[in-house]
Formats: sequence, structure tokens, C-alpha cells
Amino acid sequence: MENELAALEVKLALLIQASGKLRAENHQLRQELAHALSNHRQCSDKVDSAKARLEKLLTTLPEEQT
Repeated sequence: MENELAALEVKLALLIQASGKLRAENHQLRQELAHALSNHRQCSDKVDSAKARLEKLLTTLPEEQT
């Protein structure tokens, strides 16, 4: 019985340790995701801005004559 309790205690300690590592990893991944989403929004805004400038520029070009 004593050995079984000791083995259970070891398993529980390993489970707690693994849980702590997973929590830390999850936190890190959430931060990385937030950063990636922010970068994506910035890139998307830049693309939209470039698109608007190009469309405006295209309206100023003379039409092709045939």
C-alpha cells in the first residue's frame, strides 16, 4: 500500500509539472497568435492602401488609343 501511494504521488507530481509546462506553452502561443494577428492586420491595411493608391493612379493615366 505504501509503495502504491508513493507511485501515485510521483505520477501526480509529474502530471502537475506537465500541466504547468502546458499552461506556459499555451500562454506563449496565445501571445504569438496575438502578435501574428496584429501583423496580419497591418499588412492587410498596407495592401488596401496600396490598392487604393494604384486605383487612383490608374484613373489619371490616359486611355490607350488604337
